[in-house]
Amino acid sequence: MATSNKPISLAGPLDADVQRTVELNKFLVEAGLYESADESARREEVLGELDKIVKDWVKQLTSQRGYTDQMVEEANAVLFTFGSYRLGVHGPGADIDTLCVGPSYVNREEDFFIVLHDILAQNEEVTQLQPVPDAHVPVMKFKFHGISIDLLYASVSLLVVPSDLDISQEAVLYDIDEATVRSLTGCRVADQILRLVPNIESFRTTLRCLKHWARRRGVYSNVTGFLGGVNWALLVARVCQLYPNAVPSMLVSRFFRVFTQWRWPTPVMLCAIEEEELGFPVWDPRKNPRDRTHHMPIITPAYPCMNSSYNVSTSTLRVMIEQFQFGNKICQEIEMNKASWSALFEPFNFFEAYKNYLQVDIIAEDDEDLRLWKGWVESRLRQLTLKIERDTYGKLQCHPYPYEYADPSRQCAHCAFFMGLSRKEGVKIQEGQQFDIRGTVDEFRHEINMYMFWKPGMELAVSHVRRKEIPAYVFPEGYKRPRPQRHLNHQHHSDKNDPGNGSPDSQLKRKHDSTGIDDTEPCRSVKRASISPVHPKTSSPRSGNVSDEPISNNQQKVTSNASGGSQDSPGSGNQDQTKCSSSSHASEKSLDSVASGSKCVKIEAVCSGDVTSKHVDCISPVKDSTAPTVAVSTTLKRVAEKVVLELVGSESIGGNNAELLQIAETDMGNVLVENLHFGGNGVPQSGLPEELEV
Repeated sequence: MATSNKPISLAGPLDADVQRTVELNKFLVEAGLYESADESARREEVLGELDKIVKDWVKQLTSQRGYTDQMVEEANAVLFTFGSYRLGVHGPGADIDTLCVGPSYVNREEDFFIVLHDILAQNEEVTQLQPVPDAHVPVMKFKFHGISIDLLYASVSLLVVPSDLDISQEAVLYDIDEATVRSLTGCRVADQILRLVPNIESFRTTLRCLKHWARRRGVYSNVTGFLGGVNWALLVARVCQLYPNAVPSMLVSRFFRVFTQWRWPTPVMLCAIEEEELGFPVWDPRKNPRDRTHHMPIITPAYPCMNSSYNVSTSTLRVMIEQFQFGNKICQEIEMNKASWSALFEPFNFFEAYKNYLQVDIIAEDDEDLRLWKGWVESRLRQLTLKIERDTYGKLQCHPYPYEYADPSRQCAHCAFFMGLSRKEGVKIQEGQQFDIRGTVDEFRHEINMYMFWKPGMELAVSHVRRKEIPAYVFPEGYKRPRPQRHLNHQHHSDKNDPGNGSPDSQLKRKHDSTGIDDTEPCRSVKRASISPVHPKTSSPRSGNVSDEPISNNQQKVTSNASGGSQDSPGSGNQDQTKCSSSSHASEKSLDSVASGSKCVKIEAVCSGDVTSKHVDCISPVKDSTAPTVAVSTTLKRVAEKVVLELVGSESIGGNNAELLQIAETDMGNVLVENLHFGGNGVPQSGLPEELEV
């Protein structure tokens, strides 16, 4: 693969392209993607106040440590921005990613996370202050005058930090640790992107458009295994380089054309990877075996160059390729005047796309505990996707949806995430074959239970639900579910009156109503008296074995008490079992019924409102002559052993993607190691076929 930094086309816009750009800009404004002048001015004021706070903080520390009056006078800290705000593509209400650079004698562990934290905590305009010192990139999160701030800190090897410090220079990286390098990377990458794109305004409009599109189509989330802000920025910047004279309407169309045909895992790079003498690790599959496992490498342009999209899995790559194909088709129709821009941004009907789903319910005592617990669980959901791929040899594919939903009828703090499940296309599977992922979910549950800051009431439930069992609260008000169809696709020929089907814009999150509904039972669980014991995980399908045995059609659930232990009272094994009734259709069996010959274990019928999609209601508590009735508010006390997932005739969201999936599963070591060239001025373009239409 030869390297080249030559563009694909130098062609400029035609009159029709200019007109389509005008229409695109109008659509983006009407969609509310731009903040008002007043809000922009307010952000500047807030950053000015924060800048003064950090400067006074450094001067205070300098004085306390006995430095001379002149040193105290010269002591300085510099505030930088990065992310969407620095790139100029932030929208109303967006947070501001900020970096404070201080002198060598002001450290992160004590001075930043203790001293500055206390200063901010005493400020009446600072709310929701949350230090996260153990994060991969240590950060302090808070709201200042109502504006969300993510504040990082980097201590550089200077006694006095000049006000005009240029952090894009490699000299700023001398004699600092890797955590500090990571803190500096965001700013260095943002600055480099703006230097490498041929037209900043065209880049900004295109990026703003593509980020909005990604949110509408459910593929904007780094933590879930899709792409985050910096990833989308790098992809758009590469397309801007390939078409330097194109206007935004052209760039949006070329974006989908390029990345529909891109040969992953060929990396996307804005410039060559340079290896400096500082010794920090850079992305290099020739030297680092782990780099060869990356499915969708998008390389940062600032030293040390790293893959910004290592979270992408085979399943999420498949979903994104299908969405790129959708975007490419719509853009072709727009260019032929057969569609308008609104068609491109139609929300993806996730809850109609699959027959089978995993529902992950997250429950806590109050909203603050839920925020912390949810953050931990959400950060680990990607691992569940990877484990299912591993244990089914990739035959079972997951589509994690990056939006949360909450049941407004609950009186406890609750939210739920969903994953679509389908068999991989092009793989021969016997009709009626079952996928046993009980051990997989059990392993995931045990990892979730490792949360250091677990509190009573923090609970997790993983359920298999079919399309018809999806809870009503994920859909917009008044939405009517369509009748089941044999074949579904994700094309844009949907009902124009469709309100969004739980789309991110129409139903991102139903906020928990703290007052609840008067006649709604509080979230409670009643302990089951008789249940199969939790066995050591000897039957975990780590080897990837696929079960072909028939299983119950009932929803099977794993509930997790993060404390991890069995909580049956003594002698409960001979007690009467809890009786529950279901408000679902009469044809649906009880949660307790298990088909004969099934490898399922009996599991607890959880009496907690609508944790399952079957609206289980408690009728009577556990009777125990020796122990009191057990009913713990907002907790799911039992931990059932495993969950069984039945997949018969599952549907995927798109057409035949066998070739694209084969591309995604190419031996990455061979592709990258043999063909990728480092150094020099070249940029690899071999991710594109030679016959790419310009």
